[in-house]
Amino acid sequence: MAVSINTKELEELLRTVPYTQNVMLVGRHGIGKSQILERYFSTQGQKVVSLFLGQMSDPGDLIGIPHKNEKTGKTEFMPPYWFPLDGHPIVLFLDELNRARPEILQTIMDLALNKKLAGRSLPEGSRIISAVNEGDEYQLTDLDPALVSRFNVYYFQPTVAEWVAWARSKGLDGRVVGFIENHEDYLDGEMLRILDPGLEKLPDRRAWERVSEVMVRTATPTDTTKKIVAGIVGAKAAARFFESISEERVLSAQEVLRDFEAVREQASHYRVAELAVLNESLFRYLDQLPEADFAGTVAGNLLAYVSWLVDKGYREAMAQFCNVFESAQYSHANFLILQAAPEVYSRISDFISNL
Repeated sequence: MAVSINTKELEELLRTVPYTQNVMLVGRHGIGKSQILERYFSTQGQKVVSLFLGQMSDPGDLIGIPHKNEKTGKTEFMPPYWFPLDGHPIVLFLDELNRARPEILQTIMDLALNKKLAGRSLPEGSRIISAVNEGDEYQLTDLDPALVSRFNVYYFQPTVAEWVAWARSKGLDGRVVGFIENHEDYLDGEMLRILDPGLEKLPDRRAWERVSEVMVRTATPTDTTKKIVAGIVGAKAAARFFESISEERVLSAQEVLRDFEAVREQASHYRVAELAVLNESLFRYLDQLPEADFAGTVAGNLLAYVSWLVDKGYREAMAQFCNVFESAQYSHANFLILQAAPEVYSRISDFISNL
């Protein structure tokens, strides 16, 4: 099985692997492969050209149309629309590689080995990245081992925390982000796939972005809203989503750290299990937060929350908060607490010493 990497590791891979080496990313659809590549390489000033090989019916779609050179009398291929004629290197993203027709894959062989198509070379500095779909629900073409050997192969699996951080940076609807924070299995529909493999519609990361686009226009969801969302992520995921954003929903980390006083009353009605979910979401949120954004409001509200747990006698919830801290699973969040929130750390230390 391919080595698994997340988004942060993928970006490091793109920085360190030379352009002469081809990269293959294995993963399900809708996890943001093309978006991440375009975002990364745009900061490097390089153009990403995406080719969806599963949609190509003929090698001519890839290599161009043949014509006769009147001077030489030989057949040549006119460059396809995407081919860089200005001499600037590109990032050629070959998406859906294992959904391509066999005759398309034969054309890819020379491209992967020599960065050539029909005798025409890609500009020096160009790199090739491919993506293949993985899963029983796809109609796939078996890849020739000789073709696979021309690529470094990685199973691309962005973490939920990375998606949540991205969703916040893009301004996605807070109800959608909060739901995924507290129901991780619904991001890519893994739990639903296990419960009912016959479901035709399952959620994925692109689908939740579309849900956000609907929800930002909807202050109070109606029955029609629920049907609209069900058509995007499936009926079961939609039902769980709307259940979660009812009055009984668990607060998001963002709400607590923005103004704990405003949500203190709601938190006081939570059971230990719900507070444990909130604790975990706080650490996930802080683990993606830049150090410069922690001091002040965020640190103050974190201290108010932790103090509330201790002062109100929520011992089990506070013990679980301390366990997450001691596990060092969220190393950046721990760093923020140790460096910029000494009073929070003092509360943790005092609680542990008094157990």
